[in-house]
Amino acid sequence: MSSYVQYGCGFSAPKSWQNYDASPTLKFERNPILKWLYKKNTRPFPSNVKFGNIIKGLPEKDNSCEGIYCSHVLEHLSYNDFQKALTNTLKILKPNGIFRCVVPDLKFAIERYQSEYSYVPNPASNFMRLTLLGKENRSKSVADVMKDFFGNSKHLWMWDEKSLITELENAGFKNCRRCNFNDSSDLLFLDVEELDRFTGAVAIECTK
Repeated sequence: MSSYVQYGCGFSAPKSWQNYDASPTLKFERNPILKWLYKKNTRPFPSNVKFGNIIKGLPEKDNSCEGIYCSHVLEHLSYNDFQKALTNTLKILKPNGIFRCVVPDLKFAIERYQSEYSYVPNPASNFMRLTLLGKENRSKSVADVMKDFFGNSKHLWMWDEKSLITELENAGFKNCRRCNFNDSSDLLFLDVEELDRFTGAVAIECTK
């Protein structure tokens, strides 16, 4: 049986897809004991979101997924973990199945930095905040250290169109192309894509 899988879904979890997220918050919410101790998250994950880590591998059968999607996920991974994620994505994708991924576009950020350089007082700080690189405040309290350790909000490795396509092809994907919002031939991707996620981003569609 074919399925459609989205990983790193956050709160975007259409019922027509199998939705996974690796957030520790999700684990806390689904644990009968910890959920009573963890009160910070005022917006719970949708009930159809499952805990799953693409780096370790999702609980999907090999060659079973008709379509796979991830949006603003891969840039949060270290380079080696990114490669593991691509390997595990290819593993569960059906032959000729479609994989679409969206990441912030490093080239867009650099061009914006260069265009602002002559008139913005602090272009370097704007660039660092736009790309979520660097660190504005060093963690001092135990709570801050734990948040940094378990959280995954920072960008660890940035991508542009050329580099991302190279990595996808090296991982074994075929027919890689830059894509746009809702331009897939498979209409089920209409259920999972959001227009604002494509702003300042690069999206690639490829097949197995």
